[in-house]
Amino acid sequence: MPQSYIKRILDARVYDVARETPVDEAMLMSRRLGNRVLFKREDLQPVFSFKLRGAYNKMQKLSPEQLACGVIAASAGNHAQGLALAAQHMGVKATIVMPRTTPQIKVDAVRNRGARVVLHGDSFEEASAQAQKLVAEKSMVYVHPFDDPDIIAGQGTVGMEIVRQCQRPPHAIFVPVGGGGLLAGVAAYVKYVWPQTRLIGVEPEDAACLQLAMRRGRRAILPEVGLFADGCAVAQIGKEPFRVIRETVDEVITATTDEICAAIKDIFEDTRGIAEPAGALALAGLKKYVERTGVKDQDLLAIVSGANTNFDRLRYISERTEIGEQREAVISVTIPERPGSFRAFCSALGRRNITEFNYRYSDPGAALVFLGLSVVPGGTDLAELLADLQQQGYATEDMTDNEMAKLHVRYMVGGRAPASLENESVFRVEFPERPGALLKFLSSLGQSWNISMFHYRNHGAAYGRILLGVQVPRAERREFRVVLDEIGYPWWDETANRAYQLYLGHTPEGAK
Repeated sequence: MPQSYIKRILDARVYDVARETPVDEAMLMSRRLGNRVLFKREDLQPVFSFKLRGAYNKMQKLSPEQLACGVIAASAGNHAQGLALAAQHMGVKATIVMPRTTPQIKVDAVRNRGARVVLHGDSFEEASAQAQKLVAEKSMVYVHPFDDPDIIAGQGTVGMEIVRQCQRPPHAIFVPVGGGGLLAGVAAYVKYVWPQTRLIGVEPEDAACLQLAMRRGRRAILPEVGLFADGCAVAQIGKEPFRVIRETVDEVITATTDEICAAIKDIFEDTRGIAEPAGALALAGLKKYVERTGVKDQDLLAIVSGANTNFDRLRYISERTEIGEQREAVISVTIPERPGSFRAFCSALGRRNITEFNYRYSDPGAALVFLGLSVVPGGTDLAELLADLQQQGYATEDMTDNEMAKLHVRYMVGGRAPASLENESVFRVEFPERPGALLKFLSSLGQSWNISMFHYRNHGAAYGRILLGVQVPRAERREFRVVLDEIGYPWWDETANRAYQLYLGHTPEGAK
């Protein structure tokens, strides 16, 4: 039962290396949301993440004989740094197996803590398999990032501190979810002391393994996992965390990439700290909860779980923030191609703040405009604008939720395919961002098909993204898909995507 964790958490040894982090009131967010919003600042730990707590507590439970053999883990980030610091403090040898896609800043951080780093594979699964192989060969002790009672108890000290630091029981506590160790530990302790407080897990929309398990009543494996919130990019919730969570957690909320980016900005504006995507998840869920329920004048607490992010990623995050806040919309508008029509369209927009305006001549009869503009969050502003434009005779389409439009097409407007181009298929592909990966992808495609479009943009993340146009005759499409599967990178067929058809595909018949 979850109550068995209370003594474990009270006895957890974490404060030799971890610090008791503050619970701060977020004044700006409180005013915006009409509630008292609190941040539990786990981003202020020595390794900028809560993971240190569980790792150190686990090592404290090991025997002298086990410690003499050394510890090992597979991790691409925060667990690796937490275990490395814990091992350094205790004078124990630590080996961390990390995917080759791990950003150099995280590799260096682990090495600077005295741990040996082994780079292996392109994914966590490959790194984990190599770690298990080394366990068998060298008898080292494997320290799991979340599926271990001692790890859960260490993370549960976050909940213990919340109970001690808050003036009164909050209405709800929002906790980010990856493998579930933090949520299980916090929920076990808080629900025991404050059964009236709602415990809410928050997951990335594209890595919602807990929501899947709660819906099915058992653990299941996600076929694909999104990589933006890499600290929570887990395909299956942990077995032991799920046992605790299903008895203590009230609900699970998911957040989109745009909503996470908006939450990163919110945390910065209140604290001047830069949370990593997983670190801002809880606040993204808190905001959605307030919008959905209309709750007012309540204490709401979000755990800011970490701040390990690459500086290069901030460019991408800032671009997505305004859409995540519902302050920016992206729309496509068709206007007549004749003198004065451009000015007339701008007049129809009124005094709205335009954030992006992409246009290029492509047809003597009509012009397509890809437009970004500011809107009022949470209102009917965008719907009213679209209705007004349509009433004035403009064909409009909302692209705000079109991932391909936001990732690629907005930077490629004007590249419509010529009529002579036949059999073009379009695919979105993700590949590990390391030397030689792009060449490997292109080489694996072979020379049977002509590449007709290629767009690549570095977002400062572990994985790169490309948009690929390839001439594939209908009879060979199945063969081409088999080749993509064999390459092994995640891919999506975007040939039917409306953004592609409008801005990059053939000129519609009858338009000339």
